[in-house]
Amino acid sequence: MPELLKGKPVADALTEDIRRRADALAERGITPTLAIVRVGENESDLSYIRGALSRCEKCGIEVVQKNLPDLCSQEQLEAVIDEINADPGIDGCLLLRPLPRHIDERAICNRLKAAKDMDCITDASLSTVFTGRGEGFAPCTAQAVIEILNYYGVDVAGKNAAVIGRSLVIGKPVSMLLQQRDATVTMCHSRTQNIAALCSQADLLIAAVGKAGFVGPEFTNPNQVIIDVGINVTPEGKLTGDVDFDAVADGVKAISPVPGGVGGVTTAVLCKHLMEAAERAAF
Repeated sequence: MPELLKGKPVADALTEDIRRRADALAERGITPTLAIVRVGENESDLSYIRGALSRCEKCGIEVVQKNLPDLCSQEQLEAVIDEINADPGIDGCLLLRPLPRHIDERAICNRLKAAKDMDCITDASLSTVFTGRGEGFAPCTAQAVIEILNYYGVDVAGKNAAVIGRSLVIGKPVSMLLQQRDATVTMCHSRTQNIAALCSQADLLIAAVGKAGFVGPEFTNPNQVIIDVGINVTPEGKLTGDVDFDAVADGVKAISPVPGGVGGVTTAVLCKHLMEAAERAAF
């Protein structure tokens, strides 16, 4: 069996460190505070909020929720973002997306200050990820991949990494984060020819394609480490990743499971970003 790169130990270690830092700020009368902005009653948003609230409580982070109805106007949402930008007591913001179709989502995202953007929704934050300069943070899920690799001692320097997927949420930013750590990265996508053969040569494979069981044994090799970012629900209601776990597990060196892998680390990374923003403001 391969080494299982479980998310819980990673999230627990992050939480312990964040709590220590929050306690240090508390001694100075500072409470790290996150604003969560939600428009409507999307069940997946509500589920994520429950997880975020639980993690924030463990980390010593206060949460302010800003809930708006589905039919709120562009101006109403802009006013909420402006309020968060102007409030020195709020260190960071998580804006849940997608927003309703009548809202100009790009304009709303870029209205938020990069220093308070906890999940890389602004162009300024993306610039930070791609240039290494600025106040923005990487997307929480992309950073969660890096946290897992760091925790389990997977050194990517000089290694070949294949990233399947080129979204601005995972594929592109995680490729940049890996390059910053001196990996040689190949980005694969729907138009990549001979994708399985190409991926089978990689030391590290990041699957973020959004297709259940897309990665099979033909993508792998015995020395490969796989991080499965996919979250898919089968017709039977089972949560599964982009990797056919049962088919590939015995043929690789290490693999993150779904569920129990990257997803569980994401809210811990959100809290880590918030703590860094609070410390910047405090010091």
